[in-house]
Amino acid sequence: MRMRRIRSKEVLRRMSAEVGLSKRDLIYPLFIVEGEEIRKEIDGFPGVYHLSVDEAVKEVGELLDLGIEAVLLFGIPDEKDEIGSSGYDDNGIVQKALRAMKAAHPRMLLITDVCLCEYTSHGHCGILCESGEVLNDESCDVLAKVAVSHAKAGADMVAPSDMMDHRVRCMRKALDEEGFINMPIMSYSAKYASSYYGPFREAAQSAPSFGDRKAYQMDYHNSDEAMREIQQDIDEGADLIIVKPAMAYLDIIRRAKDTFNLPLVAYQVSGEYTMLKLAVENGVFSEEVIYESLIAIKRAGAKMIISYFAKELAPQLP
Repeated sequence: MRMRRIRSKEVLRRMSAEVGLSKRDLIYPLFIVEGEEIRKEIDGFPGVYHLSVDEAVKEVGELLDLGIEAVLLFGIPDEKDEIGSSGYDDNGIVQKALRAMKAAHPRMLLITDVCLCEYTSHGHCGILCESGEVLNDESCDVLAKVAVSHAKAGADMVAPSDMMDHRVRCMRKALDEEGFINMPIMSYSAKYASSYYGPFREAAQSAPSFGDRKAYQMDYHNSDEAMREIQQDIDEGADLIIVKPAMAYLDIIRRAKDTFNLPLVAYQVSGEYTMLKLAVENGVFSEEVIYESLIAIKRAGAKMIISYFAKELAPQLP
């Protein structure tokens, strides 16, 4: 046997490839801000923009023309408070974007990030007690209100990213009671307290004003714990699961793929994106490294990938 035989021709290499990447595998994140005619590149996050609702609607149309059929929405409100109440305001930024996008582009799958960090004045993902600790169950109740508000505004799927215990159960119950029994939950089940989130914190204006998120996001030393987190979310009603970050956590993606019979999503996060983007722009790597990075995530076992490269890659994908 000579393994090189099937590598000798490009057509053979394509035909024998074990995994591939399609436009339909990709989910593109969008950051929505208040105002009109705003399209502003985010500092330290090349090629990623803050978009007002009108500009975001245009962006969704361009994405559909490119073959991207799913977006993940993050809202950045003008006003924030201690409990993140603008997150469940029916006239909140995400709610307004959902209604406008659904009216203009009903074919686009609209997924909403459900968390409080963008909406709280302190930047944490839940409600705080007097000592500054994030309250778990009280936060879950507010997160459920956010999910229901998004569903009423036209979301096709909600994606809780807060990492509170039992938030999927709380959210599923609230959605069902409001009649949204068919609303899927795509849960950030294995979300690590990672250093790769830096550019996102600027984009979402969500950096904690004190402390960090290590008390509720996962410890990056751990793998077995991720399997328990995922199992809990599945038991509570999650329909899809997310591993975040992706490139530095390919082992977690592989374990989740081998362990759970559920659609698996990986989030190639802002730091992973920015490292590659800047390396390509400075001639360190060729542009092919971008495609290679997503193939690695698919090869590890992800069915879908949330990536800031989605729009850039779409023209070269089937």
